[in-house]
Amino acid sequence: MPAPRLRTAAVAACLALAVGLLGACGDRPPAAPRPPAVATSAADAGGMAALTEAARKEGALNTIALPRDWAGYGALIDGFEKKYGIEVTVENPDGTSQDEVNALKEHRRDGSAPDVIDVGGTFAPSAARQNLLAPYEVVPYDDIPEDQKDPRARWYNNYGGYVSIGCDARRVTTCPSTFADLRRPEYKGQVSLNGNPTKSGSAFAGVYAAALANGGSFDDIRPGIDFFAGLSESGNFIAVESTPATIEKGQTPISIDWDFLNLGYAEEFRAKGADVDWRTAIPFDGSFAQYYAQGINKNAPHPAAARLWQEYLFSPEGQNLRLAAYARPVLMEAMEENGTLDKRAAEKLPTVEGTPTFPTEAQQEKAARTVDRTWEKAVSP
Repeated sequence: MPAPRLRTAAVAACLALAVGLLGACGDRPPAAPRPPAVATSAADAGGMAALTEAARKEGALNTIALPRDWAGYGALIDGFEKKYGIEVTVENPDGTSQDEVNALKEHRRDGSAPDVIDVGGTFAPSAARQNLLAPYEVVPYDDIPEDQKDPRARWYNNYGGYVSIGCDARRVTTCPSTFADLRRPEYKGQVSLNGNPTKSGSAFAGVYAAALANGGSFDDIRPGIDFFAGLSESGNFIAVESTPATIEKGQTPISIDWDFLNLGYAEEFRAKGADVDWRTAIPFDGSFAQYYAQGINKNAPHPAAARLWQEYLFSPEGQNLRLAAYARPVLMEAMEENGTLDKRAAEKLPTVEGTPTFPTEAQQEKAARTVDRTWEKAVSP
């Protein structure tokens, strides 16, 4: 999924060292280390060891909207806490990308703001334009493809996936595999999204994918909105946010969501013995891939821990934990080249034909404005 990129031997060696311990590459301190709150790299803060010590002294990391079953966050939080002895709190775990950006503004100075954000699509560039994010280059910054990061290092993509259709084969006789299938009358009252596309990155991606499946383009998301308007009119689409709980209760037997979530839910249901046979299909008629971005709060209450968290997420350990949860790491190709990729986990990813393309920032912003302006009216009963 990541775009190819030539890599330097120095960065390759740095990533290999990071498997055992985040550190050595940033350990040559500059002449005058800067406080973590203004450091733009580990080296700028005096090296990785100094950054780690400062983060441990802070002892805490504030996060928001990170469900444990989303893209490996349960394992990532546990791993970070165990490695560094830093307590991670998660505010509003089921919140949306918009909730995260709002929290940066609403709690700017009161010490309860999130130190970091994880947001989809248009939300990271928007936060950067509002001067809410701090520039910081993680160790493998140069290996992140140019189109997956802000040139000023205020945000960078970390993991991603493809829009997919999840379906409970115990409640649905024939599971749909394309957007066209979703129009069938037998799916009345069964089709859902993971949230509202005006606030949720995954739901927004679902509308974008539907647009591509119905004559739209990255420049024209309107056919996707019209598609869901038609599903709403026929009664197939229901305005219930799909979650593992609603799936298990039978409320949302068909869910348009990221493949890493749908695949993870299937494992979760099997492990707990739930009466759910959750299956995942990536629709060939609306293939849409996208990444989620990380950013550091410019006014982070725990600036050192915020930066160390980013280093952890972009280390081979962090990226492989993403992969174990079916999310595609942004550094996947670089890690394959330097030998740090978990190949067994990579082989479990669903096969997708072709090379993904991504909407530009301008195209996403245009699409988001269209959705904000027309979605509620289009799907209202």
